[in-house]
Amino acid sequence: MYERKTPVTVACGLHLFIEILSGKWKISLIWNIYNGSVRPSELQRKIPDASRRVLETQLNQLLKHGILTKKIYEVKPPKVEYGLTKLGESLIPIIKSTAQWGEENREELEKAIL
Repeated sequence: MYERKTPVTVACGLHLFIEILSGKWKISLIWNIYNGSVRPSELQRKIPDASRRVLETQLNQLLKHGILTKKIYEVKPPKVEYGLTKLGESLIPIIKSTAQWGEENREELEKAIL
């Protein structure tokens, strides 16, 4: 079992936000689920650069933090769907505004990272 080497810091709201959403694919997962990709295979297709194991780990973290719900259907083969909780839905305006900021500053940001 993985144990953190550094303690979690939740001194302010920003630290809480970072703790919950830190992870390369978490925001993409939330965004794709919001846009209707609710099955694990769909999410894998939408985020092909992420390994299935990493996506599963980050989905489980988002479940644990109350951002996502997971519905398991009792059928053969098993079927799983993810959804956003009310807390998860409250992140959508933040993600939209962050994406808009990225687009508005694309030219300058691309120069800085490429």
